[in-house]
Amino acid sequence: MTQIKFTLNMEDLKEEVMNSGLDAVIKSSLVLVLNEYMEKERDEYMESKSYERVGNRKDYRNGYYERDFTVAVGKLSLKVPRTRNGDFSTTLFEKYQRSDQALVLSMLEMVVNGVSTRKVTKIVEQLCGESVSKSMVSSLTVKLDPIVKAWAERPLNIMYYKYIFVDAMYIKVREHNKVVSKAVYIAVGVNEKNKREIIGLSVNHAETKAGWTQFFDQLKARGLQSPRLVISDAHEGLKNAIKDSFIATSWQRCTFHFKWNIVDRMPKKNSIEAKEMLKRMFDAPSPEEARKLKGEFIQAYENEKGYEKAIEVLDEGFEDAIQFLDEPIENRIKIRTTNNLERLNVEIRRRERVIRIFPNTQSALRLIGAVLIDYEKTLDQGNRKYLP
Repeated sequence: MTQIKFTLNMEDLKEEVMNSGLDAVIKSSLVLVLNEYMEKERDEYMESKSYERVGNRKDYRNGYYERDFTVAVGKLSLKVPRTRNGDFSTTLFEKYQRSDQALVLSMLEMVVNGVSTRKVTKIVEQLCGESVSKSMVSSLTVKLDPIVKAWAERPLNIMYYKYIFVDAMYIKVREHNKVVSKAVYIAVGVNEKNKREIIGLSVNHAETKAGWTQFFDQLKARGLQSPRLVISDAHEGLKNAIKDSFIATSWQRCTFHFKWNIVDRMPKKNSIEAKEMLKRMFDAPSPEEARKLKGEFIQAYENEKGYEKAIEVLDEGFEDAIQFLDEPIENRIKIRTTNNLERLNVEIRRRERVIRIFPNTQSALRLIGAVLIDYEKTLDQGNRKYLP
């Protein structure tokens, strides 16, 4: 196998690229090295050097053809050797194919991390000295489709997910020459190893009972079993879909949002003590103690002006908001709210703000799926567990 050893100072090359374009001398030197590499490859294939006469000749040299070749440091014009019967082929481009793939992956990574296609084209032009159209960058992201599809459709019957957090957010999508709002459904499960996984992603027209039922049906078709708890906000359609979709599953209303719903209906002034009572209620060690504190709260404020609506909200949603108290005490603080989804939503929003309007539903699934795959790697890394 032909081997040519050479060392290049990549930092100097990068500096040349970023400051003033690739220096002609460095560029020419690289062309000479690569041309020589291919020439040696042809000599090895021929088993003879140029103008060397040998018996049992394998083939005949047949000049060169020119080819432009873009690598990470710029565009090079190379002279590619050829033979008369056409059987010889240099391995140079095959070896550098990984570099081309790395460039494509870098472009994809920039897009996934929220860099606009316009900025990506400028970065690539700076690195390679070649312009890349926005449509090319967009078309490259299609390479994410099989990756996202395999992740989004992976089987869920190899693990039991005892707790599932679900939420929906809205994005803008262009559809039939109009810009419409669409709901992005997301599910995060806590598996039997007490680690979190993002187990579901779907884009639908709106957050409705039918939409949530369809989402849960997709999860069950992949093997999801009924969990102990589903934790979510109090969207009416979602509540009904949970009840209809899962057997013997309890619904845990997010206590963070529930408490804010109550506080929002309290008087703005002189309510510090009431807020403290509310906090103690949801920090209670048992359902019985929580119900006792609820009774004390109602007794203390039912005749107070401005608390009527707050008491009504508390009474209506209280039992759904204390389902976590029937779970092991060490798990409770992590399963009573959907706060662990908030960071995930922030990550999606950070990328989505760059795009603003997705050109179609598939592009939304592609990008959000790629973001979630990337984000999932940060969940409960190594020996860390979400639940003790």
